[in-house]
Amino acid sequence: MPVSPFPAPLTLHSGVRARDAWPLDPGVIHLNHGSFGAVPTAVVTHQDALRRQADLSPVEWFPRIGERVRAARERTAPFVGARADDSVFVPNASAAATVVYNALQLEHDDEILVTDQGYGAITMGAQRLARRFGATVRTVELPLLASDDEVVQRFDDAFTPRTRLIVVDQITSPTARLLPTRRIAELAATRGVRTLVDGAHAPGLIADAAAVAGGDWWFGNLHKWPCAPRGSALLVTNASDRDELWPLIDSWAANEPYPVRFDTQGTIDATTYLSTPVAIDYIEGEFGWANARTAMSERADAGAEIIAEALRPYGDEDPLTPLPSAVPSMRLVRLPLGLGASREEADELRMQLLDETGVETAFTSFRGIGYFRLSAHLYTEASDFEAFVERCIPQILQRAGIRPAPSLVIP
Repeated sequence: MPVSPFPAPLTLHSGVRARDAWPLDPGVIHLNHGSFGAVPTAVVTHQDALRRQADLSPVEWFPRIGERVRAARERTAPFVGARADDSVFVPNASAAATVVYNALQLEHDDEILVTDQGYGAITMGAQRLARRFGATVRTVELPLLASDDEVVQRFDDAFTPRTRLIVVDQITSPTARLLPTRRIAELAATRGVRTLVDGAHAPGLIADAAAVAGGDWWFGNLHKWPCAPRGSALLVTNASDRDELWPLIDSWAANEPYPVRFDTQGTIDATTYLSTPVAIDYIEGEFGWANARTAMSERADAGAEIIAEALRPYGDEDPLTPLPSAVPSMRLVRLPLGLGASREEADELRMQLLDETGVETAFTSFRGIGYFRLSAHLYTEASDFEAFVERCIPQILQRAGIRPAPSLVIP
């Protein structure tokens, strides 16, 4: 099967190659933007200047930090289709979930529904919430290739009179697919069940992500696809009881209502929040967010095909896994049988290949099958995927007990 030409490298308005706008180590191949993101040099420079300002005059900086964070919140919330008065900054998606879990009151034998495609740390938080009250957590199993209608039906079938909360991903982390969270949330509401939408990967990949997600609470990371500094996420809600939400640190704004009480968090490094609108505006100004989503999707499609083509001679099943509801920038390529059969094995393979080949990757596991979850951003080029084929495919095949073809030589 011929592989389509890879999209040409992107450039900034200045003519500089997009890759050179990110201060990534040129000695490493970066194919895992989805885990921890990457911050453009222009944003790093802006954040460094803010940190310098705080260090030069801390007594001027910290008493006014709430004003600065509020201004950043007002600029950032519209990017996810939210009102600033409904939105608060939190360090990351897990922190947002913890804020919500801390506010909830359950009864003994109440039930929380999660899915088998959910993010492990968020599920662990739900389990801790359940333990506090003697409630239970039950997992809704979603087949990898389930249609949206089937996903909604699975939730409909899972409801019981004891169900109080659903925790569901807008974009699943291990399987990189979009779930119909609005339909799920609307169905849940008819049963008196509340919905927490994990939109960790959604900002930047889905226009107006919070607005389209539905649910009682939504949160999303801004350090992933929007390329903000790490430690920046939004929690959004217009629920009637949102004044029961409290930041993880009580500070001098503790007596203020939601969302103002979140704007002041002692002496945390709030420059991550203050730099977030700069990152969003940087991508918009250089590429436009609609164009950026298209470009990332094209790179993800082409890269997945390059890798799948290299693996096809070594298995009976096509390694390319087209999903019913794919998202820009992330794709799944199935690993040879026996590799990455668990999350722990997939994580170990990721670190082994990084150490041995200098390629940053993400391997995931779902129902005993391992996958390469590739991530493409605007700086991704054909040479990145070619390097994966050259350096990583031989290692992967050897670990699976498969002899690579002579053309695949381990460097």
